[in-house]
Amino acid sequence: MLGSLYIVSTPIGNLSDISNRAIDVLNDVDLIAAEDTRITKKILSFYKIKNQVITYNNFNEINKSKKILELLLEGHKIALVSDSGTPCISDPGYRIVNLALLNDIKVLSIPGPSSAISALSISGLPTDKFYFEGFLPKKKGLKKRLDFLSSLDATIIIFESPKRLIKTLIKIESIMGDRVISVCKEMTKYYEETFLGPINSIIDKLKDKNIKGEYVILVSKEGYSL
Repeated sequence: MLGSLYIVSTPIGNLSDISNRAIDVLNDVDLIAAEDTRITKKILSFYKIKNQVITYNNFNEINKSKKILELLLEGHKIALVSDSGTPCISDPGYRIVNLALLNDIKVLSIPGPSSAISALSISGLPTDKFYFEGFLPKKKGLKKRLDFLSSLDATIIIFESPKRLIKTLIKIESIMGDRVISVCKEMTKYYEETFLGPINSIIDKLKDKNIKGEYVILVSKEGYSL
């Protein structure tokens, strides 16, 4: 009998944001594949889950996918988790999902937090059409990518690190103009905050702040106004 692969969402900040089903699955599976075992073990410890954890990340994804596939073919139940949120979304995972499906192994979603969707829901920007970009290129290809994003008739979702936040906002303004944006900071955590307004005013508001934590930038389509 073939095993099953569970794609398990975990909290993006507040450890209370996990479903009962996710806890049950993490307790029940034979093995947990985690992006960073140290982070995952903290979550498991918080919920008193004792299970075997192995690394599965961008550096070993190809080799580990083959090993996990072997275990699934032998009938094992395996959970895939990322450091936070929903696996495979700007995180490793699609390769093992691909292999599992091509080998008739059942892949099951254990839904839960997603920073992209959470940010969209509290952004104050239109949600009927959206485009998830994830992280922008650091240098090479950045202008070309922003030119493409500028043409989209949708709200754009971008992940960014604190040290690059202001530079990225300035670059977005230089190419897209004074769009309305929303910047979501440290969602579900103690210092959670959302900033909404024209991009130049948001830059002025943030440039003198101590920029720390995790950020999601959402950019309105051209022509949208408050």
